Amino acid sequence: MSDSFHRMWADLAPVGRHPDSGGYRRYAWTGADTDCRAWFRAQAEARGLDCETDRNGNQWAWLGDRTAGDAVVTGSHLDSVPDGGAFDGPLGVVSSFAALDELRRRGARFTRPLAVANFGDEEGARFGLACVGSRLAAGQLTREAAFALRDADGVSLPQAMEAAGHDPEAIGPDPERLAGIGAFVELHVEQGRALDLTGDAVGVASAIWPHGRWRFDFRGEANHAGTTRLADRRDPMLTYAETVLAARREAELAGAVATFGKVAVEPNGVNAIPSLVRGWLDSRAPDQAALDTVLAAVERAARERAERDGTDVAVVRESFTPVVEFEHALRDEIGRILGGSVPVLGTGAGHDAGILSASVPTAMLFVRNPTGVSHSPAEYAAEDDCVAGVRALADVLEGLACG
Repeated sequence: MSDSFHRMWADLAPVGRHPDSGGYRRYAWTGADTDCRAWFRAQAEARGLDCETDRNGNQWAWLGDRTAGDAVVTGSHLDSVPDGGAFDGPLGVVSSFAALDELRRRGARFTRPLAVANFGDEEGARFGLACVGSRLAAGQLTREAAFALRDADGVSLPQAMEAAGHDPEAIGPDPERLAGIGAFVELHVEQGRALDLTGDAVGVASAIWPHGRWRFDFRGEANHAGTTRLADRRDPMLTYAETVLAARREAELAGAVATFGKVAVEPNGVNAIPSLVRGWLDSRAPDQAALDTVLAAVERAARERAERDGTDVAVVRESFTPVVEFEHALRDEIGRILGGSVPVLGTGAGHDAGILSASVPTAMLFVRNPTGVSHSPAEYAAEDDCVAGVRALADVLEGLACG
């Protein structure tokens, strides 16, 4: 089992890795994404699986008759955030193939179809919206909204898909496919330190916090940085700075998290007062009330500061996912399969499993992250814990697909 995992991990590791940062730049519908997709297809073919790409660009590797229904599906994603770590997404895909290898080694006899999936554009690094592939399949992203997505260079999602050889005219809801899935189990590196604190290698997810992304546009007046009196300025950077601090204060008060992690400035000159500062807020909370409280307070602080600075503020919600409670029956069954002593924990990170949960019974396994660092080249999981994750996933798949 460990040999199978390590061979695949070593083969995938160089794809999309930036030589300077050491992080990954596997953005949707780019050359690195194409290479990841080729890797996935090669792994499927090496195991005699029937590999296909659906209308929304998600990949599926099937064992058994995919039209039979009640399939058990596992997998995750292969794309990354800018300069992301090696484990977020790929750990789940590599572990899925390794778990299948382990089940074959055990001589498992499957009574339900089994599939490994690679969902497209989970991170949203290129077009600004997370989980595009699963959202399209589940009907949570309309065709019109998908066609309106643009990257930083103005390239639309349809243009990018077409350039990569995929037909964008085919995208849309895939209810028939999802109706044929009886359970989806996603393994993922934990993005936090809960398992490290409990001393467990593997955990089971209980829920995903409600979360979203909001774009704040702060508009002022461009002017000369060296000749314009402070009293005469309409500087949106001041408004933006106060809003960043307000997000931290309000999140702490509400027991939530809030982050301005992306910013764009116009005209972006060292000696120029900006005319526009555009910042993106990512906020997540244990419940909807707390999230609403944070957002309202941050927006209020932004508008109060804008009035002082002589600037204007506009807020646009770019994405939102409500709280996801994973199906209790499936979660409890997985706990039983794993011996009943596996910790159950919530998470503030979004996943394809959360999107699919509205249409398919879903569950998640987490593998310990000893530092809690994620979305960074420093993201890490120990070799023994990765193997423990593969073993746990194999046990779950055997319990669900071979019973």
